Amino acid sequence: MKKFLKNTNKQTSRFLFGVILILAIFSFSVINMNNKESVQTNSSIANNKKIGWGIKRNLNNEQPDVGNQNRMILESNGGICLGSSDSKKIYLTFDQGYEAGYTKYLLETLKNNNVNVTFFLTAHYINTNSEIVELMINEGHIIGNHTVNHKSMPDLTDEKIEAEVMNLHKVLKDKFNYEMKYIRPPMGEFSEKSLQKTKSLGYTTVMWSFAYEDWNENNQPDEQASKEKILNNLHNGAIILLHGNSKTNANILDGVIKEAKNLGYEFKSLNEFE
Repeated sequence: MKKFLKNTNKQTSRFLFGVILILAIFSFSVINMNNKESVQTNSSIANNKKIGWGIKRNLNNEQPDVGNQNRMILESNGGICLGSSDSKKIYLTFDQGYEAGYTKYLLETLKNNNVNVTFFLTAHYINTNSEIVELMINEGHIIGNHTVNHKSMPDLTDEKIEAEVMNLHKVLKDKFNYEMKYIRPPMGEFSEKSLQKTKSLGYTTVMWSFAYEDWNENNQPDEQASKEKILNNLHNGAIILLHGNSKTNANILDGVIKEAKNLGYEFKSLNEFE
């Protein structure tokens, strides 16, 4: 009898061991499968396909079409391109890679009209125009990151993106004790992957809902036509991109601001974005 019980206990132990082994293998397989699915999902989210920002203007001061897919990718990664369609608020921004002699005049115009804007600056601008950058900060404007060397972000590795962004961030912090938090991708190009990377660095990507060909100093657009183009395309929640090296912009900015206000629009800082 004792021998029979001993054999039975051995068989039971072997059976239980076998069951435990099977369950362990099954659990490992499920975990491994989930991990693979997670890796594939993350890889899919971090698509590095280059997206070039563009808009299709609408008539009657309606918000433009910025592309549903591109907007979804941008906003799902914390970026912005259009404010609320329910209020007549405008967010004015300037991109500047170098100084062409117009910025102090622009700053004077902005001060006289009580308007605060965002200047997206490169390393070259900051390193060669410290006095103007300090003036921008002291007068209440926002300094945005336009990267060190103005390279297309989807062309860069994560490490190079971080260097392009954070090296410039450090310069502003060291020189002016100023912490940047907004970034505009050079050339208006980004990818899901680059958006995720800049977001992880603490930055909000800011695109635009109006821009025009104002950047070529050797082929400046007609002032009256440019003023009309800007005013005709004002819309609720507009993020306007202008370039600070434009003589045309320097000459028409005062009139644009005054007429926009007369039309009921308010100029707001990106810190008040809604």
